[in-house]
Amino acid sequence: MSTPLIQNGEVTGVIESIRDISKRKKVEEALRKSHDELEQTLRKLKETQTQMLQSEKMASIGQLAAGVAHEINNPTGFVSSNLKTLSDYQDDISTLIEQYRRLATDLKETMATAEYPVAISEQLGRIGDLEAEVDIDFVLNDISDLVKESQEGTERIKKIVLDLKDFAHPGEDKPKFADINKSLDSTLNVVWNELKYKTTVTKDYGNLPEVRCYPQQLNQVFVNLLVNAAQAIEKQGEIKIATRANDGYVQIKISDTGSGIPKENLSKIFDPFFTTKEVGKGTGLGLNVAYNIIKKHKGTIDVESTAGKGTTFTIRIPTGETSA
Repeated sequence: MSTPLIQNGEVTGVIESIRDISKRKKVEEALRKSHDELEQTLRKLKETQTQMLQSEKMASIGQLAAGVAHEINNPTGFVSSNLKTLSDYQDDISTLIEQYRRLATDLKETMATAEYPVAISEQLGRIGDLEAEVDIDFVLNDISDLVKESQEGTERIKKIVLDLKDFAHPGEDKPKFADINKSLDSTLNVVWNELKYKTTVTKDYGNLPEVRCYPQQLNQVFVNLLVNAAQAIEKQGEIKIATRANDGYVQIKISDTGSGIPKENLSKIFDPFFTTKEVGKGTGLGLNVAYNIIKKHKGTIDVESTAGKGTTFTIRIPTGETSA
């Protein structure tokens, strides 16, 4: 700030007033930096809270799935056992009926050359009529088929239960060695109801080494990607799953022939709360959680997509030690 110095009506000098604002600038800069750090901390805290909630949710689902699997396993066990016993009984009954039928045939042939009581003749006639009425040959064959199909059904239930247990891994918070191909199969079995009506799933599995990982968390990644792929397909389409081992990594590719992702959204799909789904159909957390899980495994997850043609997610996970 300048003030003129006047003597005898003339300006003889200037008085300069200088104020040092460097301290204020430093304070303002410190406040701005503190504000930025606070915003970054709050953002990280929010993301961490979201991931913790998602992790707790998956743990609860895992415990629930394990409990359901256990409850299903008990009745399935005795139904399977009863079907085995029923199959044995049916074999015995079929053998006995065959002997009765041979006896009836022999009696009819003998009656053609010899006289037998009328009562026996009438009983043989009623037996013949009853055999024709119930179509005994069809019944005997169909019973065998029904028992066989029921046994196959219980085996299918057993497999679903085992896959449900493999998928859940309740309470596991330590890394373990796991077969990624088996993990994908168990996840497919669990989410099959979301896929079967409008997708054809093609599997191209390579020969993989076991990976030291958190199996339940990787299953969560596979669930998100597979369900997203199915939701991206409007009517009918295909989902391809390919696995390969390469240079100390296991690579998983999950592709779909769905609607694809617009180019402008590709850089944002792993951001928390970003979603292109309708309100109420997506939280925008699934892919963010998937990204952080793969990052925790010291791996990478990338996406390629063309609008209207489909999307491919590529996951690479090191086969060695994972982070704790």
